[in-house]
Amino acid sequence: MITVTLPAHLRTLARVEGDVRVEVPGTVTRRAVLDALETAYPMLRGTIRDHGTLKRRAFVRFFGCGEDLSHEPDDAPLPPAIADGREPFMVVGAIAGG
Repeated sequence: MITVTLPAHLRTLARVEGDVRVEVPGTVTRRAVLDALETAYPMLRGTIRDHGTLKRRAFVRFFGCGEDLSHEPDDAPLPPAIADGREPFMVVGAIAGG
């Protein structure tokens, strides 16, 4: 089971409190985690990734194991600590301003 940390507004939309856990069969990649998350919580479709292209939304970032995973390829394996559930896969809403 993969632990996913969502920002507060997505937790509210998904009607969950705290982290969520999803089952990811096979290799644990960002695409596989997001596919499992959107299957378990269909109301999140289109909020993290674009509906058509499945590309990361501009103000969404991904972190895990102290690393920014936002620019890694979608099908690159995530760090082992995320894959075995020791560390969360974090979805973070970026803040912009000036």
